[in-house]
Amino acid sequence: MTKTYLLVGLFGCLLSAGFLFSAVSDAGEADVLNVTITPSGNHRYDFSVTVRHDDTGWDHYANKWEVVDPAGAVLATRTLHHPHTGEQPFTRSLRSVAIPADITTVKVRAHDLVHQYGGTEFRVDLPQ
Repeated sequence: MTKTYLLVGLFGCLLSAGFLFSAVSDAGEADVLNVTITPSGNHRYDFSVTVRHDDTGWDHYANKWEVVDPAGAVLATRTLHHPHTGEQPFTRSLRSVAIPADITTVKVRAHDLVHQYGGTEFRVDLPQ
């Protein structure tokens, strides 16, 4: 009988581990839902970005969003230092982002610890 209980216990542990892995992988990619840009003078802009990601905890959460130029160069990064498990979607800001005068459109993308990039990106024209 001990072997039966041990086997059932082992199966239970493996099943739980499977559910844990499933929960981590089911969180999906981080999506940018909205971007608001306000000119702050001298080719600088304030960004307010709304991100949605089903953060599961410290192992899988949206950990940053970036402003990227049309050629793919990162112009600015807003680091997110903790999971937002109880706050979805969430909005965070970044002030005084310098953007060269010849750039009129940027892309904002989000990043998470597991999938990295790949969620919904947001392209936006800079206000004049």
